[in-house]
Amino acid sequence: MSLIGRIRQKIQDRQYYISSHAEEEMAEDSFERSDVENAILHGRVDKRLTRDIRGTRYRLVGQAIDGRTMEVICRFRKTGNLIIITVYEPEQQK
Repeated sequence: MSLIGRIRQKIQDRQYYISSHAEEEMAEDSFERSDVENAILHGRVDKRLTRDIRGTRYRLVGQAIDGRTMEVICRFRKTGNLIIITVYEPEQQK
């Protein structure tokens, strides 16, 4: 299965966790859980961030339900679940 396929499967199976930091960022940009899910399910992996001792992070770009562009940073945990590290609306979109 492709990387984006694995990430999407975790969302569909509800095997993901949204960090408190991501929840704070979501609130600042008026994003909901459904926006994060939509961005991941219909977006794309924009970049692999490999220089983190905790493991590779992935930046996904997609759209919120209302059409705004959003970026989601996530990684797979050792348990196999996905953690959403942060979520934000790119500066040029604001």
